[in-house]
Amino acid sequence: MNWKTFLLGFGAGLLGAYAVKELSARSETVSSEEVLKHVKAVFKKEGPISGSWINMNIEPHIKHPIEYQVYRGGISRNIDGVYEQFEFIADAKTGTILDTYPLT
Repeated sequence: MNWKTFLLGFGAGLLGAYAVKELSARSETVSSEEVLKHVKAVFKKEGPISGSWINMNIEPHIKHPIEYQVYRGGISRNIDGVYEQFEFIADAKTGTILDTYPLT
């Protein structure tokens, strides 16, 4: 076996494996269930939750100047007889909550 051929093949294999790893890491997203679980845990710190939902489809969201791929969802709760509803936007790649706002 020729060492040059072996090293060339080995190097090409390493480069190909690295490229596949990087491409797959870019396209990974957090599941919508995991995002909803995280949001519910954050809201539970302030009181019990009576309902929640999440849109399982990822959609674009622009928060100037950055464009995100996001999940949208909502939380409802009843604290001391006051019914509150919130909508949230969470980054699909990291699961980070980007915004929450009350619904009236």
